[in-house]
Amino acid sequence: MFTEITLQIIVIYALTGVFAGVMGGMLGLGGGIIIVPVLHFLFMRQGFPPEILMHLAVTTSLATIIVTSLASTYTHHKKEAVIWPVVNRFAPGILVGAGFGALLADSLSSNVLRIVFGVFETLVAIQIWFEFKPKASRTLPDTVGMVSTGTGIGLFSTLLGIGGGTLTVPFLLWCNVNIRNAVAVSSACGFPIAVAGTTSLIIAGWDNSLVPVHSLSYLYWPAGLIIVAMTVFFAPMGARLAHYLPVLTLKRIFSILLLIIGIRMLVQI
Repeated sequence: MFTEITLQIIVIYALTGVFAGVMGGMLGLGGGIIIVPVLHFLFMRQGFPPEILMHLAVTTSLATIIVTSLASTYTHHKKEAVIWPVVNRFAPGILVGAGFGALLADSLSSNVLRIVFGVFETLVAIQIWFEFKPKASRTLPDTVGMVSTGTGIGLFSTLLGIGGGTLTVPFLLWCNVNIRNAVAVSSACGFPIAVAGTTSLIIAGWDNSLVPVHSLSYLYWPAGLIIVAMTVFFAPMGARLAHYLPVLTLKRIFSILLLIIGIRMLVQI
């Protein structure tokens, strides 16, 4: 076990960012489902306190999403794909939900958070393999419904350390929103989720005496900086590769990888 930042750890952080960026750009998935389990494993290897492993991984993952969501939202906005009125209706609920999600995450043990994430990762793997998509069977709800939905998305996204795309996109498709616009709106919603979630978790863990050196509360910034630099750089490459590689085959391979990760998180001692 070691607590110092070694060259090996830096390289693995960088490779995590590369993989998250390429796969995210290629398959339209957020990096949190990759970054959180990898950080959990690395933080464990670095000898960080087991009581806060998932808290550190979730907060650091959300911090990287602040930057990546901005970059992707800007791209979608230039293509006029973001439906800003929908984003604005989601936002209040997202902010409230993220706050509650941070409080809930802080109150749960690292093992409970790990199990919750493992279940979620397994479900995402199954969804990707079978390509389950809700049928467009309704329209967007009224303001109360949008705020309520945003609250749920913000809560679970903060609890899991993700940008919310795996929750937001299916909901919007169910509400008869075009897939292109749904992905764009989801990217835009990722920013308030990440900002509110990161800030709330930092505040929640401010007095925690277990946080390691080089951390701002639950945010382990060396990992966050390295990962986000690689993710932002390689995400556009992944988007370009999607036009040349067999995406369906890659989705199947990726779903198997996520399934293995999910099961590993569930059975970990």
